[in-house]
Amino acid sequence: MAVYGGIQAHELERWLNALTNAAYDRRCPLSKVHGGNARARTARQDLLHLAHAFRSGERTRDDVAAGLSRWCQHYLTEAEWYVLVGGRKPAAQLKASPAADDDALDVLYQHRVG
Repeated sequence: MAVYGGIQAHELERWLNALTNAAYDRRCPLSKVHGGNARARTARQDLLHLAHAFRSGERTRDDVAAGLSRWCQHYLTEAEWYVLVGGRKPAAQLKASPAADDDALDVLYQHRVG
C-alpha cells in the first residue's frame, strides 16, 4: 500500500488544476491510469466531479480535499504521488522501475504541486 499524505484544504485549487492537467496529458502516466482507457475515463470523470463540486460550492473545501486524497490513493501509484508532491521516487522504486516508467514520471514532474 502506498503512503499518501492528506491534501490540505488551502492547497485544493492547485491540486485540482495539477491533477486535471496531468489526467488529460497524453504523455503522462495518468492518461492510462493503470488499467486501460475505461479506468482512465472513470478517473477523469471522478476528478472533474470533485472539481465541479468544489468550484460550484456544492461541497465544502474540507470534504473535497478528503475526496481528492481518496482519489489519489485509488488512482495513483506511490511513485506518481511522490513526483506530484515535488519529491523524488522512493529509493526502492529507483532500482525496480523500467526506463519507460521513468520517462512517464519525468513528464508527470511538469504537473507537480509541491
